[in-house]
Amino acid sequence: VGTKTIFENINSNNTESREKLVAFAKQFLGVPYKYASAEPGNGFDCSGFVQYVFKNFDIAVPHSSKGFVNLGKPVKPEDFKIGDIIIFYGFRNFTQIGHVGIICEAAGMNSKFIHSSSGKTKGVTISELSSDSYTRRFFQCIDILGKD
Repeated sequence: VGTKTIFENINSNNTESREKLVAFAKQFLGVPYKYASAEPGNGFDCSGFVQYVFKNFDIAVPHSSKGFVNLGKPVKPEDFKIGDIIIFYGFRNFTQIGHVGIICEAAGMNSKFIHSSSGKTKGVTISELSSDSYTRRFFQCIDILGKD
């Protein structure tokens, strides 16, 4: 059975489908960061990583962190679910969106997310939303998997 069909009838409570998406994403832990790339053989930038993961499940998302702003349904921290996309302001520019990741452990503002970091890790890693560098840059979390 191919994984591409698991989201055909997804609803926001489809925990098994969300877990499969996160398990797929975790296969790429350690893949290096590469600007403007969305291929595991070359490396990923943040939006390229998110795009690659969702594309595997036939879900189209932008290859630009700014493109996620008007996508999906905004989610309050108490309603975060694994598989939701977390959006951040840029590292140096707090007026523009500059980073995205995927919630892999949902616990409100103490959640963990998987992403391709251009920071000291330089690749796909899991970070804590509660760390200073991410809490201060947090913009919003969105659900693109649930039905409206």
